[in-house]
Amino acid sequence: MKYAPIVLFVYKRPKETQKVLEALSANPEAAQSELFVYADGPKNEADREKCLEVRRLVENCHGFAKVTIHAAEKNKGLANSVMSGVSEMLAIFDRVIVLEDDLVASKYFLRFMNEALDKFENDDNICSIHAFSYPPACPEVQYFLRRGADCWGWATWRRGWKLFSSDSRKLHEEIVKRKLSKLFDRDGAFPYTKMLKDQADGKIDSWAIRWYASAFLAEKYTLQSNVMLVKNIGWGNEATHCSSHKQNYEIILSDTPVLFDHTAEVEPAESVKIYRHYLQMDKIPFLTRCMIKVKKIIKRLLRR
Repeated sequence: MKYAPIVLFVYKRPKETQKVLEALSANPEAAQSELFVYADGPKNEADREKCLEVRRLVENCHGFAKVTIHAAEKNKGLANSVMSGVSEMLAIFDRVIVLEDDLVASKYFLRFMNEALDKFENDDNICSIHAFSYPPACPEVQYFLRRGADCWGWATWRRGWKLFSSDSRKLHEEIVKRKLSKLFDRDGAFPYTKMLKDQADGKIDSWAIRWYASAFLAEKYTLQSNVMLVKNIGWGNEATHCSSHKQNYEIILSDTPVLFDHTAEVEPAESVKIYRHYLQMDKIPFLTRCMIKVKKIIKRLLRR
């Protein structure tokens, strides 16, 4: 089997980063996989020590074939770090597996990713692989195709990433022009179109919404695991995009591997239904968003 390089994006969360590294290194394939870590620089002096602590953790981690650290002097932000880091890696390699510092993987995560990358390498309809799953509606179906791309434990090939466009305004205009908003929003389950517009207007900074839109407009699919292989532990005050929002579902990582024993078909109707249900649960109420914003402003003022 060909083992894809793992690209991990970290910032200033040492406790979470430690858990991510421990879980990832527990994958049997880790010993034959190169790990490339992109460590973002501090936004201010208050963040510097935590950034350095994270880098020391990475420097001393074990269990991988080789570890390479790309340490930024200045803060680039998550979106720029991911976009530039993935592009750099895919200029060298023909495939990558991507994680962030709040994603804890099952011991079968790398097996699934590498097998899927090999199996669907020449399937032009599939542009990426995604490992995070909500509690499955159809457990007998271990994987399926979902239009677009996703961001919690994913992989792609050089050919897939070539679809990526960072021009959110053009992506949004195309969604609206082609009257795809409802479909793009998963039949109204989540305001992805508005999120894309907010990105175009500079209100948010998300690489993920652009990755989803790029793949969606190209009418490409993600091979989606229907087995829970990744858990997000990033909820809290240190999170970039998930501050104070709590997961409202329980993710129990799989203790069995995904078996590639059937043809990948479009997502079953029952799975679509459960996916929409969890997307609706993930919406942060307006008042909660306001409180998050107020807390961040107060925190910044106290640092001065």
